[in-house]
Amino acid sequence: MSRLYRIEHNTDYTYDGGDVTDSYGLTHMRPRDMDHQTCLAHEAKISPDPADQYAIEDVQGNAATYFHVTTAHRELKVSGISIVEVRDPHYSEAALAQPWEQCRPMASDHQDAWEAVDFTLESELIDITPEVAEYAAESFPSGRPIGEAVDDLNHRIYTDFDYNKDATTVTTRVPDVLVKRAGVCQDFAQLFIACLRSQGLAGRYVSGYLATVPPPGKPRLVGADATHAWVACWVPGGGWLAEDPTNDKRCDDAHATVAWGRDYRDVPPVRGIIYSEATSSSMAVSVDMAPLSEYAPATLSAES
Repeated sequence: MSRLYRIEHNTDYTYDGGDVTDSYGLTHMRPRDMDHQTCLAHEAKISPDPADQYAIEDVQGNAATYFHVTTAHRELKVSGISIVEVRDPHYSEAALAQPWEQCRPMASDHQDAWEAVDFTLESELIDITPEVAEYAAESFPSGRPIGEAVDDLNHRIYTDFDYNKDATTVTTRVPDVLVKRAGVCQDFAQLFIACLRSQGLAGRYVSGYLATVPPPGKPRLVGADATHAWVACWVPGGGWLAEDPTNDKRCDDAHATVAWGRDYRDVPPVRGIIYSEATSSSMAVSVDMAPLSEYAPATLSAES
């Protein structure tokens, strides 16, 4: 199946007690082009107008926008508007039937294995501890097919952990999530990745958007969606198997991929540095991902 979406992601910053004189930022909001996904149009908007703004590509091939605002301001708005076509990914059943031990990049002679090696190592937010390895081991008995093992780990995290927005922050470490047994999509994704890496497998952090469906009889709430995070595991000859532990499913045409990295710190939606005498600040985020058919025809630049 193929679906067309319009995605609008707005991040608003407010500063109190003084002007911001310089704001340097980097955004990851443009959906990637992939085998099962095509970004048909994207527009990055910054207000106040930046003195400098341009598109770049990072080491993982993620699209990003750099900007520098030099106008004194107490409010900053960073927006990304995209039109994207998402299709259901397809995986080789033969590849997913391989014993998981044969899917370790360090032991594989597959031509793409070298690209996955970096995703087997500890990273800034991925701690590989004995406790993590012990939790993961239940899903990886000897000889189990890689697809079955990864699906099982996905289901166990969904079952064993509670979704609780108040349980963690963006800096919470994997061992803390394992103890609390609660968190949000970022936490579940990073725990999943730590589990994969503890077994010598490659797991990467994927940032994107998830299309949501309102309850029966209820209208869709514009702007009430959110960014989402999930996991992809490298499979020799099968590419990257994408799993969503927050929703206990393999990723499908409701998942729009923006960027991937070793962990969250590689691909936050917005990051930057400001020069200011402001005494406090606040941030508000709204995301709207909806079928393109809900919108009247409009002109959107192919890239900006």
